Amino acid sequence: MHNLTFDQSRPMDLVLLGRAAIDFNPVDYFQTLAESTTFKKYLGGSPANIAVGLSRLGKQCGFFCRISDDRFGDFVMDEFTREKVDTSRIKRCTNGEKLGLTFTEILSRDESSILMYRNEIADLSLAPEDIDEAYIKQAKALLISGTSLAQSPSREAALKAVALAQKTNTPIIFDIDYRPYNWVSADEMAVYYARVAEASDVILGSREEYDLTEALIGLDGTDATSAAFWQTKQAKIVVIKHGKQGSTAWVGTETFSIKPFPVQALKSFGGGDGYASAFLYGLFEGWDLMDCLELGSASASMLVSAHGCSCFMPTLSEVQAFIKQSKAEHGEMVARG
Repeated sequence: MHNLTFDQSRPMDLVLLGRAAIDFNPVDYFQTLAESTTFKKYLGGSPANIAVGLSRLGKQCGFFCRISDDRFGDFVMDEFTREKVDTSRIKRCTNGEKLGLTFTEILSRDESSILMYRNEIADLSLAPEDIDEAYIKQAKALLISGTSLAQSPSREAALKAVALAQKTNTPIIFDIDYRPYNWVSADEMAVYYARVAEASDVILGSREEYDLTEALIGLDGTDATSAAFWQTKQAKIVVIKHGKQGSTAWVGTETFSIKPFPVQALKSFGGGDGYASAFLYGLFEGWDLMDCLELGSASASMLVSAHGCSCFMPTLSEVQAFIKQSKAEHGEMVARG
């Protein structure tokens, strides 16, 4: 169980703040980027993927973002509209900033990498004046993606959104979402990550991401210490992910752990966004925490076995069918044992 509650009178489930980007994934698998010649284009960016994932699960999402004023910007708007994500707070850039481009390298089923182009980037031009209290007050929760804190004016926009969420009693979800690009130093990153983490009701991140967030605090780098510290602030749920070893959610002194569902993976990225969208769906539905984790783990496994991210986000019936089939093949406790 958990003590996180949402205002059911609010029409939107989640407003997300962060990046929308373009992913180019190779069609000719298991070759280096130098060798690959054919790519497929997808809507990308972790918060954009999460928004699509939640929308496919039946939740209403909105988005604070800046996008390029060109055909790629058109593509993002078209994809969000098709996926029923509200675009009323997505604005076009006016100074020529471009969408981030992500080229993925799938060398094997166990080894993948990402090459990002993020100079003069559109999403980091999000400005404080783009954030309004009325929109946040319509949502049951606000999600801040850590990448939005990497540079001004986006970081000030994110901090304004956090302040308005606190003012309007809107729960804050922090997806640490570490990407090394655009950050000046580890100290700078730790300052801003910690500032948002201490205001958040739910924190999602890998062990590495917690270590980066806690770099200036002096914790010992263990899950129990991290969970205990952030719960002395605002956090009601602290989720720490360990990749193939699974993840654990901390609520007070209670822990709830889940393992990945067995799949033949195609790539090593994308699972975290499927995990987040499905886990948050369970929270919005008021499910027990283990059921939230199970849905998140199942969605993550489905995503790492798919070619892309946003276009492959599953519906609720698809995730439930996957869980049922996995349990029939591997046993009832396949992910919970």
